[in-house]
Amino acid sequence: MSVSPFDHPFLSGLLGDEEMAEYFSAKADIRSMLVFEAALAKVEAQHGLIPPAAAQRIAEVCTNFEPDLPSLKTATASDGVVVPDLVRQLRQAVGEEAGKHVHFGATSQDVIDTSLMMRLKAAAFILSGRLFAVSSALAKLEERFGANRLMGHTRMQAAIAITVSDRLRAWRHPLDQYRDRLTQETFPLQFGGAAGTLEKFGPLAAEIRSSLAQALGLTDEPQWQSQRGRIAELAGLLSMISGSLGKIGQDVALLAQAGDEIELAGGGGSSAMPHKQNPVSAETLVTLARFNAVQLSGIHQSLVHEQERSGAAWTLEWLLLPPMVVATAASLRHGLQLIGTVKRLGTITE
Repeated sequence: MSVSPFDHPFLSGLLGDEEMAEYFSAKADIRSMLVFEAALAKVEAQHGLIPPAAAQRIAEVCTNFEPDLPSLKTATASDGVVVPDLVRQLRQAVGEEAGKHVHFGATSQDVIDTSLMMRLKAAAFILSGRLFAVSSALAKLEERFGANRLMGHTRMQAAIAITVSDRLRAWRHPLDQYRDRLTQETFPLQFGGAAGTLEKFGPLAAEIRSSLAQALGLTDEPQWQSQRGRIAELAGLLSMISGSLGKIGQDVALLAQAGDEIELAGGGGSSAMPHKQNPVSAETLVTLARFNAVQLSGIHQSLVHEQERSGAAWTLEWLLLPPMVVATAASLRHGLQLIGTVKRLGTITE
């Protein structure tokens, strides 16, 4: 059993997305944190801050290290973050001599936020690919049915005749814009130390941060630990993607209700009415769009970080952002599935 429908034993079949959910699993998060610690040690060794042998030992252990998860859970309950106990366990595994160089100059937020950025970068690549697939599927629909006639509706009332192409262009255009934005999105390293000043590195701070960003495949930017605008912007983009897909779902559901301008293959079954084929994917697109729109207000609440770091606002992001990413991935999955079921759209003009 689960309190979240995104990993629920059966609701996840409708609302979840296994491929995307993997990036927000504990395993993926810890793996990215360990990649950060290994890269940090290597960069510090290159700049003469820690012994090369210690960096090599840290990197070797990080490659296959499996932390004690029950211990992490217990420690997080008291520490509020997982990193102190993870670092403690890692130092023990590395050994006393090299262990004292683990995590040098970093803080918990550096590890957690950088792990998030590494995984969001991979997630954005998947979302971009799915946006392309949905857009391409809509283009194929236009090739098949674009010249057909549809009744245009304004304010839920019949207006004037339009073509299927008119409707499909309205569906497709924003998706292409979102894909362009995702491919241009940057994912920065978070590296500020205790209070965002990298105080332990002195004049080398900017150079070390740049080297670490390059090692992790992230962009180099000054600390953003208390400035969460980029998180809010990404969440806004996720909400717009699911919102535009929700518009497609709503339109298809209305077309299916009228019945004479669209024909769909398959559909959801009814326990009471075997003759029905419910437009489940269309309905789910509407649901996921509304879900993300609601979560977005919470993300905007998390912009309020007091002083140099907020525990409350930061934790709120953990509750809201992963489900938004998974909901967006599920929306794209349903969108592609729904488009693939269209057997006829519009009526042939004489």
